[in-house]
Amino acid sequence: MSEILVERLERVEIWTLNRDEARNAISRTMVAELAAQLERVQDERSLTAVVITGAGSSAFCAGADLKERRTMSEADVHAFLSSLRACLRGIETSDRIFIAAINGFALGGGTELALACDLRVAAPTARLGLTEVGLGIIPGAGGTQRLARLIGPGRAKDLVLTGRQLGAEEAYALGLINRMAERRNAREEALGLAQAVAKNAPVALTAAKHAIDQGLDLPLDEALALELREYQRTLGTKDRLEGLAAFAEKRPPRFTGE
Repeated sequence: MSEILVERLERVEIWTLNRDEARNAISRTMVAELAAQLERVQDERSLTAVVITGAGSSAFCAGADLKERRTMSEADVHAFLSSLRACLRGIETSDRIFIAAINGFALGGGTELALACDLRVAAPTARLGLTEVGLGIIPGAGGTQRLARLIGPGRAKDLVLTGRQLGAEEAYALGLINRMAERRNAREEALGLAQAVAKNAPVALTAAKHAIDQGLDLPLDEALALELREYQRTLGTKDRLEGLAAFAEKRPPRFTGE
């Protein structure tokens, strides 16, 4: 059975981590399947957004599969971590917009997966945390770096050095998540957000994502120049002309990604 289930709804896909019996923990098989899905959608222009969620109602992703980890040599762990890091970086740099629907526990690598996504939606019952120091290690799939960039180094150290878990309301207050699901169903809330994103021009979405992400660590003048380059990418597109035509004709635009 596949460890990642894929559903397609027009310009949006839903990827479900399919290991409910293991709280959707990340296995070597899951990492390989995630890498394959990322490669598949790399040039799929008809796809705009991807929602990642967990099977069942108790967990988004409980982190690495520690039962599997106990059978792995140190070399195996290095290989696993390298593959996982590549996948999370692939999500982060993808032209697609990724949204995490955190429907329960997101611990360790689960929080790291959510951090690699562009947007995060959490159910009221969700719990997040980088708990690795309690296992004698540190977050190794980008958690220390992405969390500090998202909520600041002081708050990141509070969470990483204590290894504590936090609920959805605190995560929202810290800026760790973007939206709270009004109901328990984070999947539907995230899907609605993905569909709102997918109504917009694909090239413009990609340009905006990369302008924000790549400009974060640049001096302002360099970041503004980057923004201008990304803006100029959109000028020659058919979608820009379609957007102007739709506005003039008072109708919804029909974007094609061209």
